[in-house]
This record gives sequence, structure tokens and C-alpha cells, in this order.
Amino acid sequence: MPTFTYKARNWDGKIVTAEMDGESKEACISKLREKGYFVTSITEKKGGGGLSPFALFERGISSQEVCIFARQFATMIGSGVPLVRCLTILQQQSENPSFKRVITQIRTDVEGGSTFSKALEKHPRVFSELFCSLVKAGEVGGILDQILNRLADYLESSENLKSKVKGALTYPVVVFAIAGLVVVALVMFVLPQFKEIFMGMKVELPLATQILLGISDFMVSWWFVVLPVLLGVPFLIVNFFKTKTGSRIFDTNILKMPAIGMMMRKVAVAKFTRTLGTLIASGVPILQALEVTAQTAGNVVIAEAVDKTRISIREGESIAEPLKNSNVFPPMVVQMIAVGEETGELDKMLTKIADFYDTEVDNAVKGLTSIIEPIVIVFMGIVIGGIVLAVFMPMLKLVNAAD
Repeated sequence: MPTFTYKARNWDGKIVTAEMDGESKEACISKLREKGYFVTSITEKKGGGGLSPFALFERGISSQEVCIFARQFATMIGSGVPLVRCLTILQQQSENPSFKRVITQIRTDVEGGSTFSKALEKHPRVFSELFCSLVKAGEVGGILDQILNRLADYLESSENLKSKVKGALTYPVVVFAIAGLVVVALVMFVLPQFKEIFMGMKVELPLATQILLGISDFMVSWWFVVLPVLLGVPFLIVNFFKTKTGSRIFDTNILKMPAIGMMMRKVAVAKFTRTLGTLIASGVPILQALEVTAQTAGNVVIAEAVDKTRISIREGESIAEPLKNSNVFPPMVVQMIAVGEETGELDKMLTKIADFYDTEVDNAVKGLTSIIEPIVIVFMGIVIGGIVLAVFMPMLKLVNAAD
């Protein structure tokens, strides 16, 4: 369906410029007239999508910016500032051109008669389904400021949780990458210099040195194949894990890993309980809350367990029982959820679980970091030391032969 850009005058006499999808210009004009708009111009949007020539160079919209947006919006709404005025202020304050453009489009849609949640739903890359669902619940309940504050709290907690995990995994990845570059540099540029020295020696080269020189010759001769493979394989692996099959393999196996698996399980439980607790406390129906929680779980195994729970609840069961049968959630979590259901304070119980597991994740990250550091040091010592030893073994052999 084509997209049309129009300029129209609304019922207040203000000029509104926005976009809408329609089968034809006439169909769009008809819809706008039904809203009380007087269309002054309308043109079909071309394939370029209306992006500026520099759109590719503009930075994306971070979750931190969305969090600040929610917090500032909540403060202004709570102070009695009209919705459109809030959007105008936030649009003027935004330093990110991409976010400024999104807020402008939201404001235009709201001015055109759309609800705030519907306007947000048009930008799924910026505002998640969780965000839109909570805003919709806030609009229906007349507590939009409270919902946005709760949403900002949730986003801040999620961002802290994500940064902890990134901090734990970034260190070994960076170290291994640097070690790999050092090894490639030694093999391709340093070893060929020693090869000429070895050829002048009248001693038989050790097996390790022969293997290393063979690898060096291969990499130097076939560098145009080796380098693309070394750079391309990680890229292909990362993209494979983004596919449905790859993500299932990754999510299933990472939970089974000795140290990292335990940390990732705690992260998943913290995110699940925090998300579900926030949705229920905001008045979102339990089935819809579970559906949104499954979609934002970030782990296929957890998402499937939550989906099964949603189906069981639809058939009349409690939340705790299907969670227990999934064998994904720890017994303590299941028991606390069961207590929350019985006392009618499920949202508070879920928040307490999330707070507890946030602390557990913090401790797990510290423990994992303390384990990873010596492993990385030993690994680098073995690799670099092995190369150095293979280089100097012929020289030592020659010295011993001279003696």
C-alpha cells in the first residue's frame, strides 16, 4: 500500500503535515475529511522513504534516550502539561536528529486525533510492545504519569542488568580478539624473518617449529583467503545466532554452560519477573502481560515456557504450576509466585524476586570475572609462549650441538 505525505488544516485552524497509508489520494483525502481535516496538498511518497541524504550517518536511538523520554514525559504530564505540549518540548530538547524526527511524527499523529499509544506503535524499533502496552493501560486507567514513571524505572533496571552482563562478557571477548591479532601478526610477519635463519642452521628443526613454519607459509601464501575467513567466520556465526534456528541453539546451550549458564539463567529470571510485575502492576490483563513478557524475554527457552504458562492459564490453571513444570525457573521463584497468587499481591512478589535476582546477577558477574581473568591469562601465556618456544627451540638445539 503506498504512503502519502499530506498537508492539511485541522479543526483548530492549525497546519498539520504528516504521512498516512492509503490505496489512493482520493481514499486518503476521504479519511482526512472524516476527521475534520481540510487537505491543502497531498503527494505520494517515493521509494526513498523520505529519509534525509545523511540518514545513514545519523546515530540510532538508545534505550537510555527512551528511558529519559519516559521520565521527562511523566514529570510534565504529572504537572498538568497538555500531551501535545509535552511532545513539543521533548522534540525541541532532543539532541538526536533521529529521535527528534520520531517525536515530531508522534506529535503530528496525536494532533491528528490518534491516541498516544497508537502513535507510539508506529515506531516499533524505538518503542517496544511492552512500552506501548503500558502506555495504553495508562491511558485507559487515567494514570499515564504513574505508568510512565514505572516504565522509566523498569527501563533503568533493565539497562543496568544489560550493562552488568555486557561488562562480564566484553573483557574476555576483547582479550581473545587482541590475542588472535597478536598471533596472526607473529605468524605472518615475524616468523618469515626467522625462517631464513633456520634455513642456514645445520640442525633438524623440532616438530613444533616445522608445524609453525608450515602454518606461516600457508598464511603468507594464501593471505587473500585466510584474512577474509578470519574476519568473515565471526560475522557469519553472529548472524547465524540471530536466525530462529541459531537463536534456539544458542539460548538452549548457553543455559547449560557451567558458570555463564547460571548467570544467564539469573538474568532471564530477573528480566521475566521485572517485566511481568511491571505489566500487572500497571493494570495490563494477565494473558496480555504474559504475551508481552514472552516476546521481550530475550531467550527462546524462557519465551516458550512463558507461552506454555499463558496457554495453561487460559485453560484455568495457576501461574506457578506450569512454571514449575517447565523446569526452567528455580523452585524458590515458583514458590514465591504461588504465594503472590494466593495473597493477591503477585505484582509486589514479582518485584521482590526481580530485586533479589538483580543482586544475584551482580554477584554472579563478579564471580565470573574472577574466574575468567586467570583463564584468559593462562590461555594467552600458552599461545604466545608456545610460539616463542617453537621459535627459540632450534637455536637452543644449535647451541647444545656446538657444546
